[in-house]
Amino acid sequence: MDQYALKLNPKKSAKVYGRALRISTKSSVTVCKAISRKNLQKGKNLLQDVMTKKRSINGKYYDNVTKEILSLLNSAEANAEFKGLDTGRMIIYASAHKGFGFMRPRRLKLRGMRRKMTNIQVVLLQK
Repeated sequence: MDQYALKLNPKKSAKVYGRALRISTKSSVTVCKAISRKNLQKGKNLLQDVMTKKRSINGKYYDNVTKEILSLLNSAEANAEFKGLDTGRMIIYASAHKGFGFMRPRRLKLRGMRRKMTNIQVVLLQK
């Protein structure tokens, strides 16, 4: 069972957990802070505008991160619709945490390359 950053009421919330995503934790934290506590539609519009480079977050376009978080938001929205919740009144709560890291193997005396992993929690609460 995953530990979520929020205490949830299962009747008014939908959640999704992205584990071991190959994206930067630092960039993920920035994007999650930008969309947290926003309406679901506004958050999705912001991420789509960042992907098409119409808007930026802190002066940067986080392509890989926005693509992954947008897919998680779509999944959470589908979970909310399945539960019968009103998606027009959903508020986003997103957080990113460092996942496990591993070294990409190399041969002989060469050093391996450290790979990035990030865990992302997305919770939609009905207000």
